[in-house]
Amino acid sequence: MTTTFTETQVRSHCHEDSCWVIVNGKVYDITSFLADHPGGDGILLEFAGTDVTSVLEDMSYHSHSEAAYDLLTELYIGDLDKEGQASNMLKDVSEGEKRKFETVKDSRDEEFLDLRKALFPQLWNATYSKAYYLEQVHRPRYTPYCVPYFDNPLLDVLSKTNWFVVPMLWLPFVGYLLYKSWNSSNISIETIALGFSSGVFAWSLLEYVLHRFLFHLDDLLPDHPLALLVHFTLHGIHHHMPMDRLRLVMPPALTILISIPIIKLSHAILYPALAYAFIAGVFLGYICYDMVHYYLHHAQVPEIYFKELKRYHVAHHYKKFDSGFGITSKVWDYVFGTVLTLEDPVTN
Repeated sequence: MTTTFTETQVRSHCHEDSCWVIVNGKVYDITSFLADHPGGDGILLEFAGTDVTSVLEDMSYHSHSEAAYDLLTELYIGDLDKEGQASNMLKDVSEGEKRKFETVKDSRDEEFLDLRKALFPQLWNATYSKAYYLEQVHRPRYTPYCVPYFDNPLLDVLSKTNWFVVPMLWLPFVGYLLYKSWNSSNISIETIALGFSSGVFAWSLLEYVLHRFLFHLDDLLPDHPLALLVHFTLHGIHHHMPMDRLRLVMPPALTILISIPIIKLSHAILYPALAYAFIAGVFLGYICYDMVHYYLHHAQVPEIYFKELKRYHVAHHYKKFDSGFGITSKVWDYVFGTVLTLEDPVTN
């Protein structure tokens, strides 16, 4: 039997500890999603405990993609009782005593990936086509928990990376590279500055190239289960679950794999002092990229620069994944004609 709630009950859940909304006669508990909402929790709390159907549909206020409605499915807890008589009434109790309601799952849990189970075995045994895979992987899902990738707990740990691991691991490496450059022959401040700044610039281009031509190799992707598995592992998992905090920044193993050819090529064409400084710049650019990427997904960003950049990246995930490949800036999108056009924000 479907659980029902009165409008009075829904209105009582209007704060950050318990935030419910009504959409098309259905009730959703969006408390766990507050911190992960791409637009910040402020706008959600403004309408907490109310019917937001008209807000979601108001194009002049802010348009929502089909993916936004898909995400709501994960947070459904019951229907609105228009007669005022709620069944299985929920009493106001403490956080620890809150009753849990069974979430209505989308049929994709059975057809594509069941987010209650490890993902790798499902992808390994998958038989769906490339067209179906690409359609589904670019429809974002939301879970308040980190979905396991491997059945084996030890392997699964390797698939997760906290954001702070990136600066902790790679900033000392940048320092080491600059030290090696300084202690090389034919060294000068000008050489280090040239190599380092060139490396940062080179990363900005590499960021775009990797995102567009490796992570989004959709058109050239072979229609084979193994190719789909590799695509999902590299970047598909992030597009399918863009708010997963532990699978947002690049795992160290993947960073090493991508950096090996860059390091070897740098030493092959540049003399040591310049090569070390150049690689240091590339790695600092990468660190900034991953930190900005995480920041755009999970922070209340300031108005200057980052707010527009967040809107831009959120639109890449939820509205048009085949453009808007720049993360830290839009420069290369302008150069290569892949700029994602945003709707004009409403000014109150």
